[in-house]
Amino acid sequence: MAYRRSFLLGAAAVVLLPFDAARATPEMLAELIKEVTGGKELRVGKVKLDVPPLIENGNTVPLTVSVESPMTDGDYVKTIHVLNEKNPQPHVFTVTLSPRNGRAQVGTRIKLADTQKVVAVAQMSDGSFWSDDVEVVVTLAACLEGS
Repeated sequence: MAYRRSFLLGAAAVVLLPFDAARATPEMLAELIKEVTGGKELRVGKVKLDVPPLIENGNTVPLTVSVESPMTDGDYVKTIHVLNEKNPQPHVFTVTLSPRNGRAQVGTRIKLADTQKVVAVAQMSDGSFWSDDVEVVVTLAACLEGS
């Protein structure tokens, strides 16, 4: 019984942490991009990030990433990373692709904690990295304590 009480008190303490302490920052996003690219040059182009620029509710934000690529054995998209600058977890997701995918496109819905930049980074089979970013204005934030 004492173990259960200790666990519940510890869990309550975690829930009471201030939200801003768990929030990512633009600096964390820049560091994550360096980690994803291994410090290689990040070029703009080839990647199209389609996210509405104004979102009423950050709990369900539609997002599509497409990359210009023939998706052949010699020229294809290896990975697509989606990152953000203000959510508690700045690394939203990574998708691994191969020429067998036929098309380099992925669509999903994400949560956004606040108005922020969303970045898509694609690694090509030749080792190059390409990106696109969109500034998204969120009027009702998600990822908040109690939501």
